[in-house]
Amino acid sequence: MSLKEKKCIPCEGIGTPLNLKQITDFMAELNDWSLEDGHLVRYYRFENFKETMELVNKVAALAEEEKHHPDLFVRYNKLKIELWTHAINGLSENDFILAAKIDSLSQ
Repeated sequence: MSLKEKKCIPCEGIGTPLNLKQITDFMAELNDWSLEDGHLVRYYRFENFKETMELVNKVAALAEEEKHHPDLFVRYNKLKIELWTHAINGLSENDFILAAKIDSLSQ
């Protein structure tokens, strides 16, 4: 099953962060995401603020649906999305599931 077909599962601090092999395998299913300081990150650039906010609102609705929330950094025509699981202080499968679903929103 692909990442975008899965649902995020609440971890409530239970579990351990993914290892490098798991991260590498999941990264292969994503578009334009990178690893920065142990976080999954994607940058977007838009024509204007309205377009930026359209994606922000779609991501917010998706995050609520999945019960997994990214950090969003908004500038006029730029958006940075950062994912990591605070409860385990590292990356979980949920981060990759949400990233894959965000990829679907932005295509």
